[in-house]
Formats: sequence, structure tokens, C-alpha cells
Amino acid sequence: DVRAIDWNVTARMNHPFIKKFVEERELTVMLVVDLSGSGLFGSGEQSKRELAAEIASVLAFSAIRNNDKVGLVLFSDEVEKFIPPRKGRRHVLRVIREILFFEPKRHGTDLPGALHFVSRMLPHKSVVVVLSDFLEARAPVRFGSRTSHIAPLPAAEPLAPATQVALRQAHRRHDLVAVQITDRYELEMPALGRLVLKDAETGEVVEINTGNARQRAAFFEQQTLFQNSLRRAFRTMGIDSIQLRTDQPYSAALGKFFDTREKRRRRG
Repeated sequence: DVRAIDWNVTARMNHPFIKKFVEERELTVMLVVDLSGSGLFGSGEQSKRELAAEIASVLAFSAIRNNDKVGLVLFSDEVEKFIPPRKGRRHVLRVIREILFFEPKRHGTDLPGALHFVSRMLPHKSVVVVLSDFLEARAPVRFGSRTSHIAPLPAAEPLAPATQVALRQAHRRHDLVAVQITDRYELEMPALGRLVLKDAETGEVVEINTGNARQRAAFFEQQTLFQNSLRRAFRTMGIDSIQLRTDQPYSAALGKFFDTREKRRRRG
């Protein structure tokens, strides 16, 4: 098309220079934030829920700077808050305010329900960012002579079947991103002697002896297997995922993660 020729550049280069037009499409970013009871845990200055809120706020501001729409779903074992995606600074400030200060009524987890809700609310393909610890699934774990359900499922099944189905369905319709929020003490048990642990979602209480080196080693091995299996599950489903911890800076890792995604998207 002769209209695409840049005549000024053509004159300087002595050969035809064709302008290439790249369409910049407006994106819709939906932040899906887990407010279940397990997010209240934190071994340092910040709980998992506080870190998730901070990261979600950063992503919301980033979306607005890119002139994208941003929306919000806050969920426990039900969808507790929904803000439809819109543009604008006032809108994003409302989103951030809800992320930071909303108090959930319930403590359980229903990620499949939240994902089904998102699919109903978003008729067009969107970027859906799920911020969660992904600990909604439980299985019995033995601590000495006691059996507890507080630890995650074994590595062979890091996510409940219903969650896997919901993730696959959501990813077929949208660009799904999983941001896993975790804490160092969920990965490595501290040597603090006898502790009484309470599951923030079920209320179950169990006493364990963290002074036992064998139990600490078994816990670390189990959690390592779980984390590796979870990453593998996301990779198998084609879902981009990143793990962020409450005790570590996240800015560089998060920036690199989304830069890599953007470069891959531009390559097509």
C-alpha cells in the first residue's frame, strides 16, 4: 500500500521504507484475591494476605498506567466482593481501597467458585491474575503420634480435582496467571519446641514438637515436593506462575516475570 510508505525516510535511505502498524489492544485485567483464613499467617512483619494486597495494588496501578481496565474479585469460600473492570485513577483507587481494607465474612476457600464467577462476568478474553497460597486442599499428615490435616496434599496431587478443572477451563477462556503467596515457615519448620497450631480455615488444632529434627526434615521434604508439584501442575496446564514469599523482596522478581511474559507475547 503506497499510503504506508514513509517518504522522508525513503529519501534518506535511498530505498522504499514501509511503515508497519502495530495495533495496541486495550486489555482487561481482573485481580482475583484469596481472602481465606490461611492468608492471615505470617512469620514476620507481613502476613500473606497483606503481601497479596500490596502486590495486587501494584498490579492495579500498572494496569491503569497502561490504559487498561482493571477489576477485582475478593473471595473466600464464596465471592465476597466484585468490582467490574473499568479505567481511571478514581476507579483504581477504589479497587486498591477494597483490597487493603475489605474484611471477609468467611474463612474457607473456594477457588473453583471464584473462577467460574469470573468466567461468567467476563465475556471477552482478559488477563486474570489469581493471588492465593493455593492451600485449599488438605490430606492427613502424621506428626509423631498425632494425625493432622493442616499440611497440603501430597506432591502427586497438589490441587484438588475440582480446582484443576476450574483452572483449565478459565485458562482456555482467559490469560490466567497464578501468583502464589507463601511464608518461609510454611516451607521450613522452625525449631521452636512444642507448638500448638490452629488451622485458620477449619479451626482444627494440633500440637507438634518442632524440636524434633526428624519431623522438621520430613516437613521440609514434604513441602518441597508439594511446591515442585504445584509448579509442575501449572506448567502442564500452560499457566504462568510465580511464587512470592512474605520474607523476601518481590519487586525485581515480579518485574522480571511480567517482562518475560510481555516479550513472549510480542514474539507471538
